[in-house]
Amino acid sequence: MARRAAFLDRDGTIIRDTEYLRDPDQVELLPGAAQAIKRLNDAGWPVIVVTNQSGIARGLLTEQDYERVRMRVDKIIADSAGAKIDATFHCPHHPDFSGRCDCRKPGIKLYADAAREHDLDPKASWYVGDRIRDVAPGDHFGGRSVLLLVDSTPDADRAAAADRRTAKSLAEAVDFILAESQ
Repeated sequence: MARRAAFLDRDGTIIRDTEYLRDPDQVELLPGAAQAIKRLNDAGWPVIVVTNQSGIARGLLTEQDYERVRMRVDKIIADSAGAKIDATFHCPHHPDFSGRCDCRKPGIKLYADAAREHDLDPKASWYVGDRIRDVAPGDHFGGRSVLLLVDSTPDADRAAAADRRTAKSLAEAVDFILAESQ
């Protein structure tokens, strides 16, 4: 039987969005993010990160740079709260540099891949991020979503948030997930 999961964006949701992050030493967890992930872990929720990384297509970072940053995020989360991310999926493309793809959010390919590989039910899952494109896949699958209204949320996404559940942090979003999923 497929399980529900928490699909989280990375930049602006778990870590500070510094655009095209390639140096692992510049990873900065957002306040309460590791503890929020730990709460999901403790409640038995698989935590899946899905992130657009167009800096790879733009030539601003390499796959190796991305992987070093990913490993640093995992380590900081584990060290600070004993939390873990169950899997991370990334899109290295940008249509202006590498052509159209199906994996760039709000595309659903990476979510479908994660669901298949980890026996997850996308309809029973939650989608959290700081941009509409991060939570739109939840609309497609019939899941539930929380749009974070944080420093990195674009004005256009804030304006489009009227019909969406919103939160001021990942911790607040996890409060909704855990309260409404009992």
